[in-house]
Amino acid sequence: MKKALLARFANRVELPDLSLMPDEKLTPSRWRIELLAGLTVALALVPEAVAFAFVAGVHPLVGLYAAFLVGLVTALIGGRPGMISGATGALAVVMVALVAQHGVEYLFATVVLMGILQVIAGALQWGKFIRLVPHPVMLGFVNGLAIVIFLAQLGQFKVPGTMENTGHGMGGGEWLSGMPLYLMLGLTALTMAIIWVMPKISKVVPAPLVGIFVVAALVIGFGLDVPRVGDLASIQGGLPPFHIPAVPLNLETLEIILPYAVILAAIGLIESLLTLNLVGEITGKRGGASQECIAQGASNILTGFFGGMGGCAMIGQSMINVKSGARTRIAGIAAALFLLTFILFAAPLIELIPLAALVGVMFMVVIGTFAWNSLKILTKVPAMDAFVILLVTVVTVMEDLAVAVVVGVIVSALAYAWNNARRIHAKTRESHTDLGAKVYEIQGPLFFGSSDGFMELFDVENDPDVVIVDFNESRVVDQSALQAIEAVAGKYQDAGKQIKLRHLSRDCHKLLTKAGHLMVDSDDDPDYELAVDYNVRTGILGGH
Repeated sequence: MKKALLARFANRVELPDLSLMPDEKLTPSRWRIELLAGLTVALALVPEAVAFAFVAGVHPLVGLYAAFLVGLVTALIGGRPGMISGATGALAVVMVALVAQHGVEYLFATVVLMGILQVIAGALQWGKFIRLVPHPVMLGFVNGLAIVIFLAQLGQFKVPGTMENTGHGMGGGEWLSGMPLYLMLGLTALTMAIIWVMPKISKVVPAPLVGIFVVAALVIGFGLDVPRVGDLASIQGGLPPFHIPAVPLNLETLEIILPYAVILAAIGLIESLLTLNLVGEITGKRGGASQECIAQGASNILTGFFGGMGGCAMIGQSMINVKSGARTRIAGIAAALFLLTFILFAAPLIELIPLAALVGVMFMVVIGTFAWNSLKILTKVPAMDAFVILLVTVVTVMEDLAVAVVVGVIVSALAYAWNNARRIHAKTRESHTDLGAKVYEIQGPLFFGSSDGFMELFDVENDPDVVIVDFNESRVVDQSALQAIEAVAGKYQDAGKQIKLRHLSRDCHKLLTKAGHLMVDSDDDPDYELAVDYNVRTGILGGH
């Protein structure tokens, strides 16, 4: 018996594909594409990680270590080759309150617990529930996140050192003006132009990388006075040190970190799984949702013990990666190792890169990420779907991704329930088999939203002594449906009349049998080869 159960379990478990190049051959051309894409991503990660560290109120190296560790682990064992993970603003805005009240050590402990919760979610295969996210919510998510990425870049147009800790880069701080502003705008536009034109000339080197190096060469060669990476903070450091979070191991600590860990785990998984779907649509390949949950969790557990702020998938950097041609795990691994190299050896050089070049790259990511076709289809899709797209976009910008997705799913589910509730109706006719009986042919699902409408279909007072309810084109779904059937049967019983149920589907039959509603005088054919009318036993749910 035990062997049989283990065999069934083993058949359900899918071993993850951890090969570096699942669908690609190892060629010099593929290596070049992957490594250059990884270098481009690593350069774009630096200002993002530093900025999000400032948002969370921690040292820049805490953000850089998180970008390295989370990026490396998820690249190695994640569910979708081509995805990039690291420190993100969606998590940073939640962390800032914890750091301000309790200090960075509690943040590290929270990140470890967050990772454990994500591993549990992956082990229980909860990642599959991302399928419940409707397409309008996905469009709203993409549009909202594109706007958030755009707003985050605006902080780079402020005088370095004056920007406050805000999630979208729109907080206090002194804006650039005069020649520094014009130079910043001009160099940003030049970077965007190079990225747009370069693919028409050559695809040997990723266009974003060319844009970064050309603009950096101009700034360094002519000594232009514009903000550079080094103006944000020094990225010089050593290897991430192993460090057990210095917090008391007691119930009080758990009470402090658990609420934050749950929120961070949820936000991290939602953003990662939606990014996984988006990358899958671009590359035309499926990804493992549960495997991605485990990878995110493992990376955050490791990050918490090595002084990082934790992280999740980054849609902006993932778009840079896949649009640079990366399709394997090599690019993500290379990006993480390049980032570590910057920290250990190349900090003085990387700090010379102008922020305008990196802003230009991210602006092109915004243009490529925003679902422009959603603006065209707003007047063509159902009004509720258009409303959900706009709602999720706005909530993503105003609040955060997790709240936006939950709100979008709830609104979509309520709209679906309402539309189905309006579908319930019945056709009436005289019975061909029972002389004098009246048949109600129910059409539409019977569930909590349609139960009241179902009960209003019957004319108990004027109906004959025998009424047959035909469910051939309907389904009994939930407890509210059971209650409605019992209530209708009770009314006919009180009036001295008989009600029978006919053509129950297998799932409806099982639900009604479990509740104890069904009675049948003859043997019931388990394969439903015989038409059987069921009498209804009332009083089961307390209605009569």
